[in-house]
Amino acid sequence: MITRINTLDEHSTAQWGKMNIYQMLKHCTLWEEMISGKIACKRSFLGRLFGKTVLKDFIKDEKPWKRHSPTSPELRVKERNGNVASERTKWIALIEGNAHFSNSSFVHPFFGKMTKEQIGILAYKHTDHHLRQFNS
Repeated sequence: MITRINTLDEHSTAQWGKMNIYQMLKHCTLWEEMISGKIACKRSFLGRLFGKTVLKDFIKDEKPWKRHSPTSPELRVKERNGNVASERTKWIALIEGNAHFSNSSFVHPFFGKMTKEQIGILAYKHTDHHLRQFNS
């Protein structure tokens, strides 16, 4: 994943969606901060009802996620300009920190309480989804 992330630069363009490269990188650093417990996202009502069922579908196989997946409001990045290289470096450091993942109290805003294995699979698929979005 890190090799793929390192291919991203200021000229990387999205194959789908509304985010530019900076917004995607910032979104992914926020996502990593969420799973590590540095930021919190509110549980959604629909997630409370259907989250566990949908989680099983999201992580059951190797298939990439579909395009245009929804995200938590707290992870939406409105600012369109920022330091791409700095955000890329921050994202990589957060991913490397997952080798020592210890947030057993993590609750995903849609999927709810998850096991360490489920978090790992979801983290991989989330990263892969956005790297595919930017053709990396």
